[in-house]
Order: sequence, then structure tokens, then C-alpha cells
Amino acid sequence: MVYCVTTLNGIIYVRRNGKPHFSGNCYMSFGEKQFRKTNADYVGNLINQGHGSVLEHAVWDFLITGVSRSLTHELVRHRSGTGFSQLSQRYVDESTADFVEPPIIAQDPELHEIWQQSVQASHTAYMALVEKLSSRVQERFQDLPKTQRRKMAREAARSVLPNATETKVLFSANARALRWIITLRGGEGAEPEIRRLAVKLARLMQQEAPNLFDDFEVVPLADGTEGVRVLHQKV
Repeated sequence: MVYCVTTLNGIIYVRRNGKPHFSGNCYMSFGEKQFRKTNADYVGNLINQGHGSVLEHAVWDFLITGVSRSLTHELVRHRSGTGFSQLSQRYVDESTADFVEPPIIAQDPELHEIWQQSVQASHTAYMALVEKLSSRVQERFQDLPKTQRRKMAREAARSVLPNATETKVLFSANARALRWIITLRGGEGAEPEIRRLAVKLARLMQQEAPNLFDDFEVVPLADGTEGVRVLHQKV
């Protein structure tokens, strides 16, 4: 008899002969002497051997807020083993939008002033465009549903909003995809904002599933920020 159960930390097991295995057993190696005694031993061996496909059975969901659309433009490129649902600027009014300022700009008063003036000008233009477009659309497309007219105004007006506009995204990923995202985006060459996200994900996943992420290490970088170093890069 084979059946699946989900453990508290989100790792999927399959029970065979009354004993839990991590995900599936691809080699028909049954019996008490055919597998490692602990989850840590079993998962550690999978990672050491590079059997990453087995890690795809474990999936997590994350709600990410306070990040820029610049970050999500990079994040959503990771399409293997992931799913994304992002805040829509066509349906959601951005008149109360926030903006994410890069620390290297925020730390310099002169640069901060230039940045602040720029995003404020863009936001002011957005609100003016929404107001005027709403009137134009109302006049020209009276037969369309109200929701459709509102969407037409917002989707055109959003063209002036900067990449710094704050957004929210629901993000699902399996363990294998998470390991790759954290490895790639936590590297020293990654853009600082998404690298900060990778560091947070690394720390979170080391708490949630330590056996799957214990070969990750958060390290200080020369620019005063943090990055992620991983022992087994391609799993």
C-alpha cells in the first residue's frame, strides 16, 4: 500500500512498509535495510548525488510585499517549478502607490532628492492621466461596462509609472526551483534588491526545511550587503 502524507514543514513523504521515505523511491529498493534511517541522511544523499528531481515534490507558497516591479520582472523569469500571481496595475488603482528606493540612492541626500522628485512627478502624471482618460473613455465608449472603461484608463496611464513602483506577488515554488533561485539571485553579481530577497528566502527555508537548505550560507559582501553561498550549486 502506498499513500502520501504532508509533514508540518511541507516536505512530502511516501510511506512504504510502514516507514516514511522522502518523496518517491525510483530504484525499487524496498525493505528496512534499503534506505537511510533519517530524513537528514536521505535528503543529504539526494543533494550530494545531484538528484534534484526528487526535491520537486516539496512546494511552498510565499506572499512577497514591499518590492519593486523591477524585482518582479527578474523573479518571474524563473518559470520552471514556480507559479506567480502579481498585483495588476490594470485592475488596481495606483493613486496610493508606494515606491521602493535603492539604498545607494537613499543614503545620499542629493540623489534621494532627485529620485523623490522623479517618482513624485511620475505619480502625479499617472493620477492626472487616469482622471482625463476616464472622462475620454466615458465619452467614447459609453456602451462598455464600467469595469472595462476603468481598466482602459488605468492600463494607459500606468505607462508613466517607474520600475520603482511597489508591488505584491504570490509566489509558489518547489524545493529544487527555490534552491536555484536563491543560488542565482543570492550571488554577488545579482541586483541588490533581489539579492536581499534571496537572502531572506535562504534564512526562511533553513528554518522551514533545514535538511534541504543546510548547504546554504549567508555571507557578508564587500559592499556591506549580504549574499548567499551554496555548496551544491546544481541539484
